[in-house]
This record gives sequence, structure tokens and C-alpha cells, in this order.
Amino acid sequence: MNARVRTTVGFVGLGQMGKPMALNLIHDDIDLLVTAKTPEAYGDLRARGARIADTLPDFRHADIVVLSLPGTDAVRGVLQGEGGLASILKPGAIVIDTSTIEHGATLQLHDDLADRGIGFLDAPVSGMQARAEAGTLTIMCGGDPGLFETVKPLLQRMGNDVLHMGTAGAGQLAKLVNQLLFDVNCAALAEILPMACRMGLDPEKAAHVINSGTGRSYASEFFLPRILLGHFTDGYPLQAAYKDLVSAAELGARHCIPMPVLAAATATYQATLLRGHGAADKGAMVLMYEDLLNVRFRKGAR
Repeated sequence: MNARVRTTVGFVGLGQMGKPMALNLIHDDIDLLVTAKTPEAYGDLRARGARIADTLPDFRHADIVVLSLPGTDAVRGVLQGEGGLASILKPGAIVIDTSTIEHGATLQLHDDLADRGIGFLDAPVSGMQARAEAGTLTIMCGGDPGLFETVKPLLQRMGNDVLHMGTAGAGQLAKLVNQLLFDVNCAALAEILPMACRMGLDPEKAAHVINSGTGRSYASEFFLPRILLGHFTDGYPLQAAYKDLVSAAELGARHCIPMPVLAAATATYQATLLRGHGAADKGAMVLMYEDLLNVRFRKGAR
């Protein structure tokens, strides 16, 4: 009887999202090879059979490499830096970038890898850590349709809603659209909640009205309970999320697309970052307006 053929899959980046995504790839038909900046991330993966890569050249025989990295510079470094994957991977290998990076950079990386005979899909994900752990992420893919069909079964182990959005870069564009609408909602909450408090409304009752009425959104459902308790570390850090707003501003300028509501929301992000809240999540934007109005939208506050 012939031994089952196993696909060698590399995974680079084992952060808040990457580690649970990698854990969901562990399967009898996968030889999983992982690497991260912090060795502490390896424990569960090693215990479940993943191999550890000490350096990028260890990925030279990988059939597929998945990236889950914090931004454009990190992805470029791993792919195009000295000793990067672009110069190491074998022709026919496939890179799946689940990071959220700039649209223009995605197009450049796609073309560079194509010239080397390496496939590339931009496949950013939507959903927080709990959905990454459950394998229920939404994954938006851009690139060659045939390539997408080849890796779709792998992607379906990380997400339950896997979509091919179009040509290279379409995945990043779809993710950006989703993120920008979420960002606007978060900025609106930050502006309106302190106003409600300043005008004498009870924060808990106001939050109940919002989340049971037409003003509710995913942003309000996630952040309002946390704002009431003063918890601002449960979501993605502001300083990391700001890259989406930079990407949108660049696209708007390049293609002459006015986005005044987004520009106003961006100003709220910027003011909050300048006040030193970059390590906190998007709910922390409320702190900037609370300080301005000298109020606190908190449980028990009057």
C-alpha cells in the first residue's frame, strides 16, 4: 500500500490570529512547518505535531506557505528581504498572504513572485481571535482562479466563508472596504457616546438603547460593553489598525475618490494616537472625546 502523500505547508507568523489559524491546519495530510519571532508561540503547535523552522531557508521545500504578519513591511521583508522566500521557494510553490497590507504592495508582490514561477494569493481574513480559533473566519481572496481552487480546501480549514473576489489585489480591497466601514462606526461611537453622557443620559441605559435599536452595529455590540467597564485591550491595537486608513487615503488620492466621512473618522484616530493610546483598541477613541468633555461613559457614572 502506498503511503499517503502529504502536502508541506509552511506558516510564518504566529500572533493573535496566526497561531489559531495554523493550529486549524494540522491534519494527517499536512506536514506543517511553522516559524515565529517568539518561541513561546510554538508550544501547542509542537505538541500537536508541527515542525519548527529556525530560519526561512527551512521552507525551501514547502508546497504552500501561509503568511500572517502585521503589515506591509513585514510581508515584504519575509518575501523580498535578504534570504527571503522569493529567492528560496521552488517554482510552482504557492504563497498565501492572509495579512492585511497595502493594495499597491500586493500587486507588486504578485508580479515579482510570478516572474519567479511562484503563485501568490492575497487572502486577508475578517473575524477576531475567537473566530480564528473556531475556524470560522471570512477569507477574501484575490488572484488566479485556478490557484484559488487549488488551495481552497486548505483555506476552508481556517474559514467557513472563503470567497474569490477577483484578480490580484481584490482580496485586499474587499478587506479594506469592510475595515473602513468598521472604522467609521468605531469613530462615530467615540464621538457620540461622550456627548450623550455630557447631556445627562445614563451610560448603561444609553448603551442598551443603541444595542437594541437601529444605531447598533458590530462595533457597538463589541465595544459598548467594554467601554462601560473601561476595558480597552480586547481588540486590535489602534497603532496597527491605522494602516487601513493610510491605505484608504492613498487610494483616494491616487484615484481621485472623495471620502469625507472617512476623512473625519481618520482625524479621530489621529487625535487618539497623538494622545498616546496607540496600544489600546479602537474603543479607546472614546477616551479622547471623554477628556475633551470631562465625562466618562462608564457603568455607574452620572
